[in-house]
Amino acid sequence: QVQLAESGGGLVQAGGSLRLSCAASGSILSFNSMGWYRQAPGKQREMVASLFSGGTTTYAESVKGRFTISRDSARNTVYLQMNSLNPEDTAVYYCRAAVPLRVYWGQGTQVTVSS
Repeated sequence: QVQLAESGGGLVQAGGSLRLSCAASGSILSFNSMGWYRQAPGKQREMVASLFSGGTTTYAESVKGRFTISRDSARNTVYLQMNSLNPEDTAVYYCRAAVPLRVYWGQGTQVTVSS
């Protein structure tokens, strides 16, 4: 059973930065992909950034140029560096890991951006 633990959320002013971390209980190199999703109140969960096993990344249009996903295989951790935050980025951010036929989610971490 894979466990994912997010950290790094909090309250930040518009224009500020945060770095989220997702620590996995197993080797992240065993996952087909890892990524960050977010869900704002009253909205559907959406993909923010994904990192595939070969190193390819993909981002939501709304965060391109501001967010960066990366990994530290030695620490089994995936990061999401978020810069130039704006109030529209306010949401619960979830870490997701995918293996064949199975997807795992973390418990989420709240990010609140004040104007």
